[in-house]
Amino acid sequence: MTVHENSRLAIIGAGAVGSSLAYASLIRGSAREVVLYDIDEARVEAEVLDLAHGTPFTGSSTIRGGADLDVVAGANIVVVTAGAKQHPGQSRLDLAGVNVGILEKLMPELIDRAPDAVYVLVTNPCDVLAVAAQRFSGLPAGRVFSSGTVLDSSRLKWRLAERVGVTASSVHAMIVGEHGDSEFALWSQCRIGPIPVREWVDDRGELITVEELDQIAYEVKTAAYKVIAGKGATNYAIGLSGARIVEAVLNDEGAVLPVSSVLENYHGVSGVALSVPSIIGAAGVSRVIDVPFSAEEERLFHASAETIRQSLAALDLA
Repeated sequence: MTVHENSRLAIIGAGAVGSSLAYASLIRGSAREVVLYDIDEARVEAEVLDLAHGTPFTGSSTIRGGADLDVVAGANIVVVTAGAKQHPGQSRLDLAGVNVGILEKLMPELIDRAPDAVYVLVTNPCDVLAVAAQRFSGLPAGRVFSSGTVLDSSRLKWRLAERVGVTASSVHAMIVGEHGDSEFALWSQCRIGPIPVREWVDDRGELITVEELDQIAYEVKTAAYKVIAGKGATNYAIGLSGARIVEAVLNDEGAVLPVSSVLENYHGVSGVALSVPSIIGAAGVSRVIDVPFSAEEERLFHASAETIRQSLAALDLA
């Protein structure tokens, strides 16, 4: 195992998501050193100062940062949160053009400063940007991936746990495909404890109906729109899920998480990034797991791939 004892996490972007990721990482002790970068010098210095004031309560992790990109030098993992913000009524794919342009300039500069790092894209549309970042960097697909549906899967676990009355850690469920409107719940592999979700009997002696599962999946798919409509951004949960990915890399965990990397003949899909169960360690994605799909899940997966492929084609990235 390659555990980084003096680990350095670099976060690109000091907006709501980047700052929340830094906050979560400090509290959880995800990395020994957290570095925050943003082009807005006043903003990033204020965020670093505010976070630093709390470090006496968070253990041995430190925080620093600034508006000079050299602060990321030597990072073991770089998480990119910078980009245009998603507004109410706007899909993640609507952001594609602007954020690909930002990434095209940014990735070579990051690689120059942190050539050995694992790169994680959180900026939306993260699946499209995972493809773009991998091409702009020239790194292996396993070292450049996006947070994908790690957050969506957390939302699904929380909602199912709430429905059946168990702790969320006892729910084993994943959202796969696009981190967006074509994502879907992998119900064929979902378990509550050791029990398949469609065989779970609740306290009233009733099974969860297909209609109820469909409604839960819809609530998960549209959760971000509800949060954005109410407060302008999603930040806390993505900060926590980003910290979880960071830990899997820096601790070389071999954790199975549904991140999004460029696929090669996965259920017949190649050249696009989609979230599937993947093994995460010090080198990034070491393996994507070939999970059995039902016939309907197979159809939905290919439809999700086509959604990303069309977006890539519109950006001349196909």
